[in-house]
Amino acid sequence: MAVTLTKSGAERVVKMLEKRGHGVGLRVSTKVSGCAGFAYVVDYADEINEDDSVFESFDVQVVVDAKSLKNIDGMEIDYVQESLLNEGFDFRNPKVKDSCGCGESFTV
Repeated sequence: MAVTLTKSGAERVVKMLEKRGHGVGLRVSTKVSGCAGFAYVVDYADEINEDDSVFESFDVQVVVDAKSLKNIDGMEIDYVQESLLNEGFDFRNPKVKDSCGCGESFTV
């Protein structure tokens, strides 16, 4: 499978990288956190490590480390802007079995 971006997600990453001035793509990982178990971590990918998997959507690279891939394989990342104050990435992860009430963490 793969970790993919929607067109809107890819466009947002391109804007972020252009503003920053460097980077090879978007790094997505998970960490142990919250009441449900895991949380997403999103950062710039400045390099690709030996244990990383690289997926491409709309000419944008999504970089995922091997440990995190088992939790997010098959996930689609969208960028949504509901209002000027409410915008961000939306993670559509088919592996999620449950999430906490506030939406900050999830269980696979």
